[in-house]
Amino acid sequence: MEAKLLIDKVKDYTNLFVLQSGPVSYNITAATEICDYATSQGLDIIVFLSWFDPEHSWRYPWIQEAAQKYGDKFLGIYYYDEPGGTQIDYDWTNHFITWSNNIKESDANNDPFYQKLLESSEGYLNGTIRDYNTAAQIYANYIRNDHDLSLLKNSSIQLFVSDYALYWWDYLGEYDVVFAQLGWNNSATQEIDLIKGAAHLQNKDWGVIATWKYHNAPYLGNGTEIYNQLLLSYQAGAKYLIIFDYPSIEENPYGVLTDEHFEALQNLWEDINNPAITRLTTVEAVLVLPQNYGWGMRHVNDRIWLWNADENSPQIWDISQKLITQYGINLDIVYDDPQFLITEKYNKIYYWNQTLINFK
Repeated sequence: MEAKLLIDKVKDYTNLFVLQSGPVSYNITAATEICDYATSQGLDIIVFLSWFDPEHSWRYPWIQEAAQKYGDKFLGIYYYDEPGGTQIDYDWTNHFITWSNNIKESDANNDPFYQKLLESSEGYLNGTIRDYNTAAQIYANYIRNDHDLSLLKNSSIQLFVSDYALYWWDYLGEYDVVFAQLGWNNSATQEIDLIKGAAHLQNKDWGVIATWKYHNAPYLGNGTEIYNQLLLSYQAGAKYLIIFDYPSIEENPYGVLTDEHFEALQNLWEDINNPAITRLTTVEAVLVLPQNYGWGMRHVNDRIWLWNADENSPQIWDISQKLITQYGINLDIVYDDPQFLITEKYNKIYYWNQTLINFK
């Protein structure tokens, strides 16, 4: 089995195995066998089992049993995937066009409730509705009120997810740990500052997952790039460092991982166990963005929730890039939110709409 081969390959220089496989999530025998083997080799495990499909009713009882069976080595459940990225990149225009047409063509067209939905849909399409506060509330509540997620929370199962946008609201949706995805040629430092800021201010743990750089083979960056991304994340305070090993490449039993990636992991393991490698305990400064400004931040014209960039995007982009250049991982990026007192955690505070004087 490929999972066992991979575990045997890395068990001497890692301590975590994330089982994130669609096919395995439908196979109780395979899931159990892999988790048994990983834990027997001294690795902690995080398990993805998708949603609790009634046709696979074994999942929730299996999780409860796993928590007892594996003890401290069972860290929790990787539940769903990329909710923030899905929100930002979804085809909302086509969604609302279809929605509007369906309402207009149905008997519900005269119903006051559906008429209100139709007005909202058309307001999005013609640009007259842009409500970040409501979008943020709907997003966080959608996660928070998910039946299966609530079931896991009530059972004290730790919840993990990876994402590439909206980390702040993933935490507000009550995920315990979010892995920021490092890849696609995005700025690793910016992603670290965003996830670190969200976790720091909301008192959560965080991690990173090195993911694809390319859409085709070899998919991942080279060993040096992966090493640098993960070491930088470790120095910034990440609790979890993960590599996304998918898909399988022909004649490679280890998925997309090659010798240079294994060498990078081994070097990383040795280096982070070296006392000379220091980690951040506090940050120098924080950048505060507008409340509920759910911007993808991959580029200046990125989406905000389900809308295009607005008139504030260029100013926010400009100050964020300047401060990231100045402070690197010594910067947190957070959002103005009355639930969290920024002045209690940071001494040097920058706001998105201020002018930087004598910037160097």
